[in-house]
Amino acid sequence: MSTGASRLPDIERASDGGSRYRLRDLFTPLDTLLVSGGDPRLTLDPDDRVNAYGCAPSPEPEIWNFASSTASTISQAAYDRAALAREELMHRCLFDEVEVAFDARCEGMREELRGHLQLSPRVDIVFSPSGTDSQLHALFLARAVLGAPPVTIVVGADQTGSGTAHTAGGRHFSTLTASGLAVRKDSAVAGLAGDSIAVPLLDAAASDIAMRADADAAVMRAIENSLAQGRCVLLHIMDSSKLGWRAPSAACLDEIARRWPRKVQVVVDACQARLGRRRLRSYLDRGYMVLMTGSKFFGGPAFSGALLVPKGLSRSIDRIGAMAPGIFDYAGRCDWPTAWTALRSRFERRPNFGQWLRWEAALAQIGSYYAVPGAFRAKALAELAAGIDSMIALSPSFQAVPNASGQAGVDDEEFAAATIFLFTLLRDGKPVSIADTSAVHRALARDMSNDIGGSAADRQVAAQRCLVGQPVRLERADGKQGLLRLCVGARLVTEAWSADAAQSQRNLQQILDRIAHVLVKIELLLDGATAAPGKFVLEA
Repeated sequence: MSTGASRLPDIERASDGGSRYRLRDLFTPLDTLLVSGGDPRLTLDPDDRVNAYGCAPSPEPEIWNFASSTASTISQAAYDRAALAREELMHRCLFDEVEVAFDARCEGMREELRGHLQLSPRVDIVFSPSGTDSQLHALFLARAVLGAPPVTIVVGADQTGSGTAHTAGGRHFSTLTASGLAVRKDSAVAGLAGDSIAVPLLDAAASDIAMRADADAAVMRAIENSLAQGRCVLLHIMDSSKLGWRAPSAACLDEIARRWPRKVQVVVDACQARLGRRRLRSYLDRGYMVLMTGSKFFGGPAFSGALLVPKGLSRSIDRIGAMAPGIFDYAGRCDWPTAWTALRSRFERRPNFGQWLRWEAALAQIGSYYAVPGAFRAKALAELAAGIDSMIALSPSFQAVPNASGQAGVDDEEFAAATIFLFTLLRDGKPVSIADTSAVHRALARDMSNDIGGSAADRQVAAQRCLVGQPVRLERADGKQGLLRLCVGARLVTEAWSADAAQSQRNLQQILDRIAHVLVKIELLLDGATAAPGKFVLEA
């Protein structure tokens, strides 16, 4: 069996013996299962055995991970939970059909996730292989809630995942669905294709990287124009973007609710999961759907998506009439909550073992994070933020991008502190090219000790493998620019926690020491004078 993203054997239509075949699939090597049931982004490179984000399917504790804005290597605890969950399902299948046992396990995960996030039992959860798949689920459900195909307005379209440009218009975002169907990227998902409007957030004319001052006004104009054409609206808002920005403002959202009740459905892109539980609950209480993943801030393996649906919408959803045929390629029966009996009955029994195991792993991380006292979570994130800001500011090789901590409110809880730190790489005081930024990003994940000259200490620094967030490409009036992202995630907080205050402080210092090491490695990579002859050299 391939270790790429191809689905497991397509035998769910077998009328007899199908469950036996699916039980056999559970005996597939765990590493293979963990990268199954997704799109080609999960495919492992045949040489390096890592996916497109540099992550292997099994633990690699020797790699330092500061890449939670993009993807993280799976931890040993998460891997162990996935292995145990598989064993428990195998045992359960001795007494129940695979589909019945699997469905019960997925429903148990919904209950566990609600518990960790302190959500009401009235909140329903739709699981998916990725946050991008969940965007298609949100579009499908919004059509049912609004009673007509909506125009999707994407706030922060210049700072979302690359797939959003496709899913906003109901189009395929890859060449292969998680169900294994080959499709043409950017072609219509049958029954879901529609119009979308992009509202960028970057002020392209500003000398510094900043959010446009008229973001709220731009959102209101887009809504007004769409409604004037007799269209309803799915408003895709950011909390938070690739630059850590939140938009539109709370005042703008209040005005939208006052002026256009039942004509605008809001879905919050919280896939980064960098928001307090209080804020998350407030979105759901307002009737918004929320997109999230277990594979960004929480540090579960890529990919694991979820759509949180407030109960007020669930009643409309389970009465869906005509179905968009294309949605059947993006969901199976077990993805939908068991309470949605009418909707579920229209989908095939198609257990996605890879998606399920990635969520089992993510739940291990989420549970560990929220088991840490809230006061320490806030203290750890604040101290790490202060240390990272200071280190970046002190280096002549970096130019920091101001974070969005000024937007923080009381409902942000520990996320009043920044957790994503963006900076431009400089050589001779000038930003390096996007190509060079990407080259540095790739080199950080490799042992570069044979490519970097200098002292033995320099080569030791260069040998350490580490992951940071993928570069962000910005289109600006003065040209294109690339930014690196250094990220603090839940796993760092969990690893730092100790009931012994002195020990936890030492743990936080060790994390800061590792971050300093990463920054020094970047400086070595930028310094052409230290490059060994014929080795790693950036553009002149």
